[in-house]
Amino acid sequence: MANSSKFNSLIDIIVQSIQDVKGNNISLLDLRKIDNRVSDYFVICDGNSNIQVNAISSSVTKKVSKNLKEKPWGIEGIENSEWVLIDYVNVIVHIFKKEKRDFYDIESLWGDVKKIEYSNYDEK
Repeated sequence: MANSSKFNSLIDIIVQSIQDVKGNNISLLDLRKIDNRVSDYFVICDGNSNIQVNAISSSVTKKVSKNLKEKPWGIEGIENSEWVLIDYVNVIVHIFKKEKRDFYDIESLWGDVKKIEYSNYDEK
C-alpha cells in the first residue's frame, strides 16, 4: 500500500495537469470515511468541449506517467469525451464536458464527504 505522501503528490500532479490545460471547477472529494468506497479520492473537473475533455485526460495521464512513472489501471469514456474516468485505484479522476457534469451531478451523491475546491487556471 502506498503512503499518503504519494497520494498527495499524485493529487497535486493531477490538479496541476488539469489547470495546465485550463480545466474548470476542479474539486477533490475525500471518500476515506465512507464504508465500502470504490476509491479514497475523486478528482472532478469539467471542460468546455469534447476536445478540451480529451486534452485534460491526455495531460493527466502524461504528467502522472512522467512524474510518478504510474499508468492508470483503466480509462473509460475516451471514445466520446463527454465523461472520461481515469482510474489510479486510490484516486479516480472524473473529467466531464460541462453539460454532462451538471446533468449527472455526482458531487451531490457524495454530499457528506469533505470537498476541496481548487482555483481555475485564470484564478491562480
